[in-house]
Amino acid sequence: MGNIKEPKDIFPDIISDYQGIFGEDLISIILYGSAAGPDFRPGKSDINLMIVLSEDAIDQLDRAFDVVAKWRKKGVAVPLFLTEGYVATSLDVYPIEYLNFQRNYQLVFGKDILKDLTFENRFLRLQCEREAKGKLLLLREAFLETAGKAEPLKALVEQALPAIMALFEALLYLKGVPLPDKKREIIEAASASLGIDAAVFESLLDMREGRSKPNREGRVNVIKAWLREMRKLSKMVDAVGGEDG
Repeated sequence: MGNIKEPKDIFPDIISDYQGIFGEDLISIILYGSAAGPDFRPGKSDINLMIVLSEDAIDQLDRAFDVVAKWRKKGVAVPLFLTEGYVATSLDVYPIEYLNFQRNYQLVFGKDILKDLTFENRFLRLQCEREAKGKLLLLREAFLETAGKAEPLKALVEQALPAIMALFEALLYLKGVPLPDKKREIIEAASASLGIDAAVFESLLDMREGRSKPNREGRVNVIKAWLREMRKLSKMVDAVGGEDG
């Protein structure tokens, strides 16, 4: 991870680099995720960019090899490269992802392609069910693979928890609950509206952020509690409304 203190500090150079490569074929540069919101932690949070290109330029990604490598050394993740057409035809398949993008982003350059996106409840509910039930199976498998060891368990939490937080946001959106900005506030809202145990997910967040380092028994117990909560969630997701009104 690089030493970028404020994502906005790199915006001018990022714009210059990608304009230099793609020129008028560069439609947008968008910062998304924790780096675009109040939960950004310098040196720990990922810096994620969405690069929107024309239909012609999307087939010439090899032109970006050097620039992507340059910014990776400074702590910027490999960007998502896509087109407006791809986004428009993907909202029925990946509504959770695009809702998450729309909730946490800053326009760095060009056209704001996220601002006016709308989501059909039926597609969002279907993906919520698929994600809740699929993640439960994957978490069980990944938990067994860790054998209770510290580093694999930490990696499991780091990799899986963001997707669970996005699922919470999507379910709250379906229930018409105002969406908070901060992760811990999202957990509290999910606890109140969905009946999940907030303490379990706050413990997971503490582990992910390095605020707590439980012993082996403590780690295993937290993950077991996580699995129980995901089992509850996978059952209740069927009851969340999915009709567009």
